[in-house]
Amino acid sequence: MVKTWAADITPLLEEACYRQCYLEAPAFRQEKADRIKSMKGKAQSIGVWTLYNHMRQFYQLEEDMREYNFSHSGDYVLCAVCTEHENAGEKIRVGCDVEQIRSFRIDMAKRFFCKSEYQNIMEVQEAMQQEVFCRYWVLKESFMKATGKGMAMALNSFEIQLGTPSVLLRQPEEFSETFYYMESKLGNGAYRMAVCSTDEEIDVEVKEVQLLGL
Repeated sequence: MVKTWAADITPLLEEACYRQCYLEAPAFRQEKADRIKSMKGKAQSIGVWTLYNHMRQFYQLEEDMREYNFSHSGDYVLCAVCTEHENAGEKIRVGCDVEQIRSFRIDMAKRFFCKSEYQNIMEVQEAMQQEVFCRYWVLKESFMKATGKGMAMALNSFEIQLGTPSVLLRQPEEFSETFYYMESKLGNGAYRMAVCSTDEEIDVEVKEVQLLGL
């Protein structure tokens, strides 16, 4: 089962709140946050680690677990973890992404997305095009992160059909597993998120928590 939590990092923009979470983070995460110049970036880096660490403790997962992924955008951080699966020897892939819905360049979708995906964006009402683009983006990013390839994978090397749930119509031959999707909105609809995993059981509920109340 894959569980997903999300949190608003706005409280961490205050120095006292940020320091509280910062001091609970491991040294390597502190060093990473220290290299970030903006306060928003620092809060995202520490906030997403805080969220992951509390999920690991809540579900009593091993410290060396690898079946998790996290993401951040704007005021939100997101983390998805595989809490349990039937076959202990099976490798479970997990990827997630959250993005704030904002303006996009039409030529970017035309150049990098599959033809069918670009056409679907252009066929909806203009007011909805940004959200549909964002849906494709989080679905694509979550799949690329689940494979471990990340942005090294071409965006048009796999094809997505939007739906409830969305599905992969085509995927690179090197990844023969079946992948499953879950999508949701966050921040009163200002954000889109997606989880992609080879675990068929993905909880459709995203648990929104307060970082300082965990």
